[in-house]
Amino acid sequence: MTTQESPAGGIAVKAPRPTDEELDLFGITHRGKVRAENQDHFLVCTVHPQVVIHGTSLPQPESLPLRGTRLATILVVADGVGGADAGSDAARLATEAITRYVSSTLRCYHAAGAALDDEFLAALNAAALDAHARVRSEAAHRTGHKQMATTLTLSIAVWPWMYVVQVGDSRAYFYADGELRQLTRDQTIGQDLVDKGVLPRERLARSPFRNVLSSAIGAEEALPDVTRVDISERGSLVMLCSDGLTKHVTDEEIASALANVKSSETAASELLDLALSRGGSDNITIVVARAPLRQPTGSGQPPTGSGERVAANG
Repeated sequence: MTTQESPAGGIAVKAPRPTDEELDLFGITHRGKVRAENQDHFLVCTVHPQVVIHGTSLPQPESLPLRGTRLATILVVADGVGGADAGSDAARLATEAITRYVSSTLRCYHAAGAALDDEFLAALNAAALDAHARVRSEAAHRTGHKQMATTLTLSIAVWPWMYVVQVGDSRAYFYADGELRQLTRDQTIGQDLVDKGVLPRERLARSPFRNVLSSAIGAEEALPDVTRVDISERGSLVMLCSDGLTKHVTDEEIASALANVKSSETAASELLDLALSRGGSDNITIVVARAPLRQPTGSGQPPTGSGERVAANG
């Protein structure tokens, strides 16, 4: 596991925790222009404590604050690997497993960013390995034991920290103060060769090993890596994406699209359109999350939500 503290350029003064209404969240997925099916899956959600009333003598129970302020914000991108339904099913199972884990098993949100931070990091590592076990179990029960695998990039924000769990080569980026940083490391054979000094970095883009995964959920080996980032600076932005985006769009172009972002939906849609205009050779999934700078009174709040767009034409 690794930890990384930011933002770049020194220590920022912590702004008040964004309210639930201030969050601007959006996700979109597209099968691209070449693939016959979309094997990507994504999730955008928040976690809240909730009271479920099964019976009461109170005259107006609906007036009670039954749902508390969010404990965490969860973003997931999973890019399935394998023929036909196998890759899509692997990505779906991994996303569902993570959702179950964070909603029913993960009970240590209080440990995030505190002296008990190791407990939280271990729980996130366990969540990824639980998804890995579920995908492998499903594959073992299928006729022919067809291999099922998927990338998994999970972001869980427990203000003022964000934790990113990485398995595979989907990516997480953090944009703040005009600077875009890739938070994750591509777990590919090509990147491994670069890190070992065997392959020059400038040749990676042309290497046949560039997209060969060395770690994946459901594969022979899954090696979760957890990174911690300070997200207390208002106006910063988080983006998760599958490699269907980064095969066609450079980091410089991503930074340009995020520089004057009006909404998470606008940013994701513009980047998707750019990747499609350059061929859309793979499934493309983009999730964007931000807590914009506070707007003047009466200016309204940014939209929240998630969306999915499927190409009408191949």
